[in-house]
Parts: sequence; structure tokens; C-alpha cells
Amino acid sequence: MDLRFGDSKPTDEERAAVDALLGPPESSWEGADRSDADLRWARGGREARDRRDQLLPALHALNDRVGWISEGALDYVCRRLTVPPAEAYGVATFYAMFSVRPRPATVLHVCTDLACTAAGASRLCAVVESRLGPESGVKVERSPCLGLCERAPATLVIRAGESARPAQEDTPARPAFEDEAVQAEGGSGGAAPGDGGGTSRSSEAESGGGKGRRGRNTLHATAICAPATPDRAIAAATAPESAPTEPAPEAAVPQAGDPTLTLLHRIGTADPTSLDDYRAHGGYTALRRAFALGPAAVIREVTDAGLVGRGGAAFPTGRKWQATAAQPDHPHYLVCNADESEPGTFKDRVLMEGDPYALVEAMTIAAYATGAHRGYLYLRGEYPRALARLTHAIEQARTRGLLGDDVLGQGYAFDIEIRRGAGAYICGEETALFNSIEGRRGEPRSKPPFPVEKGLFGKPTVENNVETLVNVLPILTMGAEAYAAIGTPTSTGPKLFCVSGTVARPGVYELPFGATLGELLALAGVRDNLRAVLLGGAAGGFVRPDELDIPLTFEGTREAGTTLGSGVVMAFDDTVPLPRLLLRIAEFFRDESCGQCVPCRVGTVRQEEALHRIADRTGAAAADDIALLREVGRAMRDASICGLGQTAWNAVESAIDRLGAYE
Repeated sequence: MDLRFGDSKPTDEERAAVDALLGPPESSWEGADRSDADLRWARGGREARDRRDQLLPALHALNDRVGWISEGALDYVCRRLTVPPAEAYGVATFYAMFSVRPRPATVLHVCTDLACTAAGASRLCAVVESRLGPESGVKVERSPCLGLCERAPATLVIRAGESARPAQEDTPARPAFEDEAVQAEGGSGGAAPGDGGGTSRSSEAESGGGKGRRGRNTLHATAICAPATPDRAIAAATAPESAPTEPAPEAAVPQAGDPTLTLLHRIGTADPTSLDDYRAHGGYTALRRAFALGPAAVIREVTDAGLVGRGGAAFPTGRKWQATAAQPDHPHYLVCNADESEPGTFKDRVLMEGDPYALVEAMTIAAYATGAHRGYLYLRGEYPRALARLTHAIEQARTRGLLGDDVLGQGYAFDIEIRRGAGAYICGEETALFNSIEGRRGEPRSKPPFPVEKGLFGKPTVENNVETLVNVLPILTMGAEAYAAIGTPTSTGPKLFCVSGTVARPGVYELPFGATLGELLALAGVRDNLRAVLLGGAAGGFVRPDELDIPLTFEGTREAGTTLGSGVVMAFDDTVPLPRLLLRIAEFFRDESCGQCVPCRVGTVRQEEALHRIADRTGAAAADDIALLREVGRAMRDASICGLGQTAWNAVESAIDRLGAYE
């Protein structure tokens, strides 16, 4: 039996939010007033079902306008898209940023993940919760990583409603609530007001481009406060005019201005809101060379350069592109995974905020090489400034003929649509991300078939993260041979590292593969009494202070018994309680498990329970629970469907074996 919402009806405001996205309903079957025509036939069902991928944007529309999703509103969305209510409820309750229970329009998210925990987030959250009671009109929620680790502790304020200013080019001089008033995606390709480009999936399958237009979403306001104090966080939530100004992206790049940088050289030197400035600093040189080479030669350059994925899996990018391009089934899709949610990771955020046109250009090159005419940029819902910057960049590129039906006059059609995530770490897994875009729960799919054969909408799909794609630009501008000369023979090119924790200069660092962990920490200013370094984030592993000669390459960290992951480097001194960090890692995986497979769903809970029991015990008293942890960890690693469960035990295991956490 399917779930029903009874007699719940949407309010006028909720209807308006959904209709702004999907357009007005055409019949009473979709929620319009009943007419005689409705009694004779029902029409539009197939077209409505083909818009299932609009479910997540519709939930965002409601959350942005009202602040939560009522039964009546969800039922109205189901009628508009012909989605079974039980399935829509499952999607709405899957994401941390949505609520199906009433809550205030203003929500203050306080990050309690690793870097923020080490910086005193628990105390910050306790003080804020005690001072902001129900009468304040602010809901305080403890949040997983907000991607602001270089400015820990961090908070994010989200204010629902239509009081925010429209999206516009942001400048550092504006208060944060004005600066980050953003337009949510509404199937409009991230277009600014007045722009076209959104298509239903059926039309894009036929045309491969962006024609038609859907309604735009409502507005919401955000404010980031980092580093946060109780007074600053409360002021940002209760007095928008007092919200602190967010620093420029180059503040997160200690090397900003260094002309020898490859991936970060424009951050701090070029205006991220100006397409002309981007081109003056070498922008779109790579795309012109791609058109001169042709798709096959572009893939060959990427292959010869030795580029591998920078998200942690290190799969050869050229092989992935070639496998997708060779598929006879069409259309092909390109997906940019900008949902970096690994605690300690923020490099993609800095790239998108400080050099958004580079990502737009790189996506265009990747799509051209693989035969895709449609690209989806799946962006973290916690990244409001990146959303504003990319929205503007896509609009400007489309206006100037760099996206659309005839890119650079070459007869090639390509357009980009931004899709916002809503707080789900598991959606960083590529197949879970596809399910999320399609309007389903973000649960990983079994492989095979692989995404290059059947990915998004069941079609051949190439998926890369932001850093991987941006690396394509220097490959084409300097040539594969010169690019491959950077780094080591098996780990080529530059790598971005996210350094946070107890260091003097946290931020994003660019180094060639092969630099040692000690060299990186020397740049960041490691403090005295170093206790441990976490490589790879929550899914990575700890190393000791006497292991700083580990080379930062995929093969070097593997030989050292740890992992490079996505480039997270978190340093902790002896003032940080290690058992509390391990418990927070366990809580993170428990919360973020999608629950699809038993080893992960049950194992992450058992791991957290055991760590709670031994938090204050050592030696023989903890031996039984440590043995249990090993057994549970092996089961998760061997039997989980995806990387979340397979890596949930890594950090805890390394802390026990390398650091003697409970001795």
C-alpha cells in the first residue's frame, strides 16, 4: 500500500514555489481547478513522469520559500510530477538540509566535524543553543562539514523566504546576506533572470542542447560566519545587517599571487566575476586548442599526460573519457561532481569561488571530447557563494557564445545545468549522485554496468570532480609531455592539498606530486607538540609525527599503509583529544550511511557504540571492544556496496594501530 497524505493541502505560498519551477498546472490532475475537460480524459502523464528529475529542485523550491516541506506541499509536488508519495517522502527525508517537520524560516547550521571540533565547535554550539531559544525564531542544527575547514569553527545561516535580493555579481564590500542571496537552480541551467537554457530530459535527448525554459526558483538568503564566535554566529542569524563579510577566495590560498602555480594562478589575480579578465589571463586558450585538435586527439593528450582522478579513486581520466566516447548509445552526458563533502576538503570550493570560468571551460572540453551535449554540475547545497559565482559564469558564457547551440562558432552544442545537493555525503559516490539528479534517493548502484555504459538516465556518462576537470586546461595549454614532467612518473601533474587543524596557515596548497608531507606542513606552519596527521579525511588514515617523510603520491601513501584520498591533510597537536575525534568520525559515518546495505547500515552503528564504550578506557579494559571493532571493520570493508562502508573503519584502525589511541 502506498503512502497517502490524507486531506493535507498546499498553501498558496507552497503552490507558488512549485509553480515558479514547473510552470502552472494544466489540469486538475496536476492540481489546477477542475474543468469539464478533465472528466473526459487524462493527459500529460508521460511528460510528467519524464520530469521526475525535477523532484529535487522542487523540494529545494519549497525549502527555500517556506523553510520546510509540509505533507500538503509534498503531495502537490507528487501530483505535478506523478511521483508516488512514498517515493517522494523517501527522497525528502534522505537529505539533511530538508525538514518534513515545521521549523523556523531561519536555520543556523553549526559545523561539528573534525576541524571545527578541534577548534572548539562543541562549546560554540552549546553556547549558541543556550542563548537562542524557541522565541528567537532561529533553529540551531549541528551540521557535518561545511567545507570551511580553513576558518574553523564555522557556521552557515540559511533564511527561507522571498526577502533576499536577486542573484547578482557579488563583491567583497557587500554584507554576506546581500552577497550570498542566490537564485536556486530550477532546471534553468543555472541561468540568471531572463536567460533560457533549461530543457526537459526528453527534449535534450532529441536536441542535445538547451532550448525551452522552465520557471525559476524562489530566493533564499545565506550568511557564512567563519571563524565563528557565539556573538558573531547569533548576530548573523538574528540580524542580517550584522552578518560578517566573507573574505575573498584568495584568503584561503596562502600561495596566492605565486606566478609558478598551475591550477591556482588566477585566484587573487583575476576577477572571478569577469569573463574578460578570465580571458585576459589565458582563459579559453585550452578550448580553442581542443577544437583545433579534435575529440580523439584531446583524449589522447589527457591519456598521455597521465591525469588520474583527484577525488581519491585515482582512475585514469583518459581511459574513462575514451570508454564513454566509444559508446554507440546516445545521448552522452557529462557530470561534474562538485559535492565535495569529505570532512577536511574545501579545494573545489576555492576553485569554484575564485576561478569559476575555468570549470565552465574545462567542462566544455570534457563534453566535446566525449560526445556529450549536456552537462550537469552537482553542487553542494552548503556552498552559496560558489552557486552565485557559477550561476553568473554560466550565464555570461552562454551570452558570449561559449555555451549554447554553437560554442565558439564551431557548430558544437553544449550547455550546463546546475543541480544543488541538499546535504548527503553519499552523493559524492558517482552512481548515488546520478540517482539524486534523477529524483531518487541518493543510494549507490551495483556495478556493473559502469557509468561509461549506463550512467545518468541510463545513458553513457563521464563523471569527474572539479579538480580533475580543471587539470585538463594546463594539459592542453602546455602539452601532455610538459604536464607529465611535473610530479612523478606514476603520479603526474600538480595536486591541491587542503591543510587544516593546528597549523599557522591553513588553506589550499598546490604542490607537485612527490613533495613530502613534512614539506607541505612546513609551508602551513605546523605547530609544536604535533600528535597526529590525518590524511584523506574521515575515510583516510592517521600517521605519526615521525612519518612526515611520506611522499604525497598515490603510490607513496599506499606503500606507507595510508591513503592520499582527495588531498585532506589535518594536523592535530596534543591538546586535541584523539578519542573524541574518533568518535566524531564514527558518528559521521553512522549519519551518512544511506542504509541500503546491511554491513554499512549496521556496522557503522556498532562501530560508534564500541567507541562510546571505550572512550574513557585503555589497555585490557578496552581489548574486547577493540577486537569487536576489528571484526566489524573487516565486515564493512569486505561486504559494503560502496566506498563509504568500505572506508568507514580506516581512520579508527590507523589510530589504534599507528597511534596507540587506547593504550
